[in-house]
Amino acid sequence: MSVRPILRYPDPALKRACLPVTAFDTNLRALADDLHDTLRAAPGVGITAAHIGVALRLVVLDLPELGGRRDYANPEILWSSSETMEHTEGSVSMPGATETVTRPRTIDIRYRDLGGAVHETRLEGFPAICMQHEIDQLDGMFWLLRLSKLRRDRLIRKWEKSLR
Repeated sequence: MSVRPILRYPDPALKRACLPVTAFDTNLRALADDLHDTLRAAPGVGITAAHIGVALRLVVLDLPELGGRRDYANPEILWSSSETMEHTEGSVSMPGATETVTRPRTIDIRYRDLGGAVHETRLEGFPAICMQHEIDQLDGMFWLLRLSKLRRDRLIRKWEKSLR
C-alpha cells in the first residue's frame, strides 16, 4: 500500500475512457489499497484509477454515508432519477477548484467487488453525486465538462492563477 502521484488537470490521460477490470486478483486489491491511501493523503472522498494514470474502471469512495471505504470495479448506472440536486464538486486532480454541479439525486448502479462478484445497489444524495462524478471520470469526462463554458473558463483561469 502506498500513496501514488495524482495526475493534474489538464493531463491528457484524464480525457481517456478506462478499460473494464477483467482480473480480480491480488494486483487489483493492491491497486484499490493504493487508491485508498492516495485518496486519504489528497484528501478527498472519491478517486478512480484514472486519477493515478491507470486506465482501469476502478473507483474507491470513502464516505461516512456508505460506512467508510467502498470499492467498485466496472460501475455502471442502470437508472437515474428525474429529481436532481446541486452539489459543490471538485477533483483530486484539480485541488482547490470547486463549482456547483447539478446531477440526478438517486441512481441505481451495477458493479463488481474486488473478488469479482456482481452487485446492484441504489445510491441517494451525496453518495449518488460522488459515484456519478467518478463514473464520468472513468468515461474520460472530467467534471469541468458538466459546467457551462462561461463557468468552466472562469474556474480554469482562477485555478491556473492559483498555481503561479
